[in-house]
Amino acid sequence: MSQQKDYIVKNKKAFFDYDIIDSWEWWIELLWHEVKSIRQWQVNLKGSYISIISWELYVKNMHVSVWKALPNTSHVDPLRERKLYLKKKDIEHLIWKVKEAGQSIVPLKIYLKGSLIKVQVALVKWKKLYQKKESLKKKTIDKDIRRAMSKTY
Repeated sequence: MSQQKDYIVKNKKAFFDYDIIDSWEWWIELLWHEVKSIRQWQVNLKGSYISIISWELYVKNMHVSVWKALPNTSHVDPLRERKLYLKKKDIEHLIWKVKEAGQSIVPLKIYLKGSLIKVQVALVKWKKLYQKKESLKKKTIDKDIRRAMSKTY
């Protein structure tokens, strides 16, 4: 029984390092060759974050591999900043929230919605070390329970 993913790439490190407060879905500005690379799963969100520059949000450190059939790859930057499109009201809300201590914005997932490529972005707060240890402990216990249940049936 195979389980189908509903996303192209997931930022697993963000789910481990942060408590997710709220999340949204936004459009992202991509070049044509980046769209082709993302559709071939050639993208990585590890270490990516969102910065606010003059009332606009940009994804930084999102690595989109160079499309293999691109004739001239010397001018392509795989780590370039990519603009996010959202409502002005949402931007104002996020700027106000980020000014609070310990909160930031990170991309969680990239996925297809129809023919569009969307990004799930979250307002997050750092987890404490003991919270990370608790989540690891819970994960191993759940894995052991699943393993024991599969052996009995």
